[in-house]
Amino acid sequence: MPAEWEPHEATWLGWPHNASDWPGKLAVIHWAYGEIVRKLAGGERVRILVQSLAQEDRARSVLSRAGADLSAIEFFRIATDRGWTRDFGPVFVTRDRPSSEVAIARFRFTAWARYAGYNNDNRVPVKLASRLKCRSFLVMRKGHRVVLEGGSIDVNGVGTALTTEECLLDRDVQVRNPGFLAEDYESVLEESLGVTNVVWLNKGIAGDDTHGHVDDVCRFVNPTTVVLCQERNSGDANYHVLAENRERLENATLENGTQIEVVSLPMPAPLYFDGRRLPASYANFYIANAAVLVPTFNDPNDRIALGILSECFRDRPVVGIHAVDLAWGFGTLHCLTQQQPALPDG
Repeated sequence: MPAEWEPHEATWLGWPHNASDWPGKLAVIHWAYGEIVRKLAGGERVRILVQSLAQEDRARSVLSRAGADLSAIEFFRIATDRGWTRDFGPVFVTRDRPSSEVAIARFRFTAWARYAGYNNDNRVPVKLASRLKCRSFLVMRKGHRVVLEGGSIDVNGVGTALTTEECLLDRDVQVRNPGFLAEDYESVLEESLGVTNVVWLNKGIAGDDTHGHVDDVCRFVNPTTVVLCQERNSGDANYHVLAENRERLENATLENGTQIEVVSLPMPAPLYFDGRRLPASYANFYIANAAVLVPTFNDPNDRIALGILSECFRDRPVVGIHAVDLAWGFGTLHCLTQQQPALPDG
């Protein structure tokens, strides 16, 4: 699995249609998507899943009025249940020998072992493999198809993956693969994604209904460096969790045995909607060909986070995307997107 900063052929999104994801805010979310797509289309194809021709027409109208380049956008009429493309969308892998090829690793999706109504989402990768005419393969372990969401891992493209024990190893809450141990996941990631080294962090952030996705906590920004969220308020629920994750990273190594460079990324102030804490995090950025899109929250730390990430990504602009409304769906930019890597040379 290539790193996210490697060249993309396209970014995939699912046009939002399930009002339960953003109760009372769906119309606003469409305009947020308009801004996301406008930024993405400046550097790559944007491929959008829609439910119907009527929905495609409505999406075209929004995107046109938002100023997106419609010539860079393709629509695929494939049914979905929700819009979290990072987690149910195709996980693309590449090879350059004996010939260049992009394929899809087909994990099973069960709506974070939390929600009902995920059969359409679960079928998206196999349908896209057919439409794209690319190979796909089932990811199996112990006679069962492996459940894994894209947001539960982050890779550096040369052998190391980040994940959390809370998400993959908890035996009582939102259990993806009953009976799986750390070595089971390590074998799965090696066989399906080329990962030879897994760094296990402890827990995710408060408000995360995925139960510990790493893409709200810690992300690779190059093959040897991660940004790690840090909470400075000792009274906040994230303070000790993020401090423990830092301790683990200090004792972890990359696939070649060297230390991981850790850059601190601040947290915004706690964000609530309707009395419920939301998983607001600057780590949920998305690395596109022509920009790095970063969620912002009308918070004083917005500018600090954008500055830190600008130092990490010198080869493309770092752009803030207002994400207070998106976060009401319990995810932001990275959760909504999935990259399709460009065909490797050779």
